[in-house]
Amino acid sequence: MGVPAPGAQVGRVIELALEVPLASFVLRVQATLGSGFTAVMGPSGSGKTSLLEAIAGLRPKARGRIVVGGEVLLDTDRGRRVPPERRHVGYVPQDAGLFPHLTARGNVAFAARAGRERMATAIDMLELRDLFERYPVSLSGGERQRVALARALASEPSVLLLDEPLAALDVGLRERILPYLMRIRDEWRVPVLYVTHNVGEALALAGEALLLREGRVEAVGPPLDLLSSQGVVRAAETGIENLAQGRVVSHDDAGGVTRVELGTDFAVSIPLALGRAIGTVVTLAIRAEDIVVATEPPHALSARNVFEARIAALERTGVDTTLRCAVGPGGRPWLVRLTPAAVAAMGLAEGRVVWLAVKSHSVRLV
Repeated sequence: MGVPAPGAQVGRVIELALEVPLASFVLRVQATLGSGFTAVMGPSGSGKTSLLEAIAGLRPKARGRIVVGGEVLLDTDRGRRVPPERRHVGYVPQDAGLFPHLTARGNVAFAARAGRERMATAIDMLELRDLFERYPVSLSGGERQRVALARALASEPSVLLLDEPLAALDVGLRERILPYLMRIRDEWRVPVLYVTHNVGEALALAGEALLLREGRVEAVGPPLDLLSSQGVVRAAETGIENLAQGRVVSHDDAGGVTRVELGTDFAVSIPLALGRAIGTVVTLAIRAEDIVVATEPPHALSARNVFEARIAALERTGVDTTLRCAVGPGGRPWLVRLTPAAVAAMGLAEGRVVWLAVKSHSVRLV
């Protein structure tokens, strides 16, 4: 049987019709998710962790219905509530949750339900044999997360719940752990719900994304489509960046840049990416705060990317102001984040034409 595309759905196996009372609102989730890798995203405090806890059986006040792979874990109308230890759920919390009195080997063995062969597969895939006799206190953050992932997999879960497993790691450690998550996605064939604020992680891993906001499902769909839509990216506090797909058109070795064409007469310079062949389709991400705004065409800038745009709307988001701009031919929507003082000093208003400048090093491949 062929392996599906990364993160792709191979069935519809997770059914949620949930209500979970929380301190400031009631989390309400009604969704049917695929059997691949689903990114759960949204602002802090929107209910992402609580959703995972409810599926794992750790929210005793949860009501409604949860079905995973045809097995009913919760159906309060019929009086069914499977206890956490019988749900066959692999749950990795943000802090890894290892038992401090057990070695790495002991932590994995404690959860093993599937016998030595399956446990050995998880250990080998996550490259843990050199860590067997060490205790959690002596492990790095990345090593602890790998042990936690192996422990979850060794329990032979029907669903894997990962709550921001890379959030506490620095960029270097994240990049080293990400390939292990890709192997889980591609080789283990278990549905995964993956909470993250990181757009790059969502795009690299997930075939589907679910966006929560204030306890409600705002959108479900392919990550790029969902994250690129105006309806989703309007709130700058989500940490979601401006995303665009384009095609590599040239490499300039001497200048150290690669050109990516986003559309007719609209191209972006990024740091030299010789690993991406001419013609390759790539996804670019630009953070809203990395865009500089000018009210006149700028000259003699170090930024390689300067685009004319029109301000479509301004809205206050926390302590900042977010500009929604229509950029380039076709009016591609981008978000720009400025301080209210900068907006006032520049006299920015809806309908005004501005110029947006972005350094090539501020454009990331994801």
